[in-house]
Amino acid sequence: MINKQTPLLGIVAYSGTGKTTLLKQLIPWLRQRGIRTGLIKHTHHDVDVDTPGKDSFELRKAGADQTMVASNSRWALMTETPGQDELSLEYLATRFDSNNLDMILVEGFKHEGIDKIVLHRKETGKSLESLIDIHVVAIASDNLFAPVSRAISILNINEVDNVGEFVIKWLESQQN
Repeated sequence: MINKQTPLLGIVAYSGTGKTTLLKQLIPWLRQRGIRTGLIKHTHHDVDVDTPGKDSFELRKAGADQTMVASNSRWALMTETPGQDELSLEYLATRFDSNNLDMILVEGFKHEGIDKIVLHRKETGKSLESLIDIHVVAIASDNLFAPVSRAISILNINEVDNVGEFVIKWLESQQN
């Protein structure tokens, strides 16, 4: 079976703006409306989802290039990537089972060429303009102002319904 291309929607902002906070509200909101979401979260820190002392941790540290931990309720595949080039978002997205997803939300990866919603809070003191590129489809902010461009929707970052309705319309436009 050929996997369909799963639409990717980026959620980008400066650290401390509330990307994870919004996603923790948005994902269940979308799920309640029957939208199955995957999530890719970019971090600049080392990622270790395994626990020191557990067999899977010890076997991975022994040199396994890939380690899968599996149970009846979930599984996770850890892949060692030392010395590899910058992560490829496209490659990471292909690791998902697209037959069980309607979309993939991407937290971070701000410079990728995918549609994205920029989050901005006035109190961060950071420039909104430096996050705007041709792929921005919406700005979710606590400081509602005139749009940077007519093509960019303005959303209230504090109203998950507002953001969620936009995401549903965006997803519908990807299927046409």
